[in-house]
Amino acid sequence: MSRGNPLAKRIGLHFDEARAGFSRCWLTVEHEVHMNPNGVVHGAVLYAMADTGMGAALIPMLDKGLSCATIEIKMSYFRPVFEGELICTSEVVNKGRTIANIESRVYCADKLIAQANGNYAIFEWRR
Repeated sequence: MSRGNPLAKRIGLHFDEARAGFSRCWLTVEHEVHMNPNGVVHGAVLYAMADTGMGAALIPMLDKGLSCATIEIKMSYFRPVFEGELICTSEVVNKGRTIANIESRVYCADKLIAQANGNYAIFEWRR
C-alpha cells in the first residue's frame, strides 16, 4: 500500500495485511519525523495510520470502477507515545452501496493508544 501512497511512504507506514474487510499496518516511531513540539507522537500520525488503514480494508471490497473517500472520522486518543512500534488494525463494520463504516485501533506495546470510527463514501471513479 505505501508504494502508491506518498503520505504513507513519507511517514514510513507499512502493511502486513490488506484484504477485504481488514488491514494491519505499522510504523516505527522516528523522532525527527513523527513527534510534535512536546516530544510525543503527533496525533496526525495516528490519524493518518487509521485513515490509510481504513481505506486499505475497504478498497478490496469494492467492485471494479468504484473508489472511496473519507466522509468523516472520529478519533479518540488515550495515551501518549514517545517511542516504539505503532500497529493499526482496521475492520469494516458495515458496507452499504454508497457508504461504509470502519473501525481502527492503534496499539503500542500491546496498549491501546487511539481508536477511530470512520464513514467512507463509495462512488464511481471518474478522472
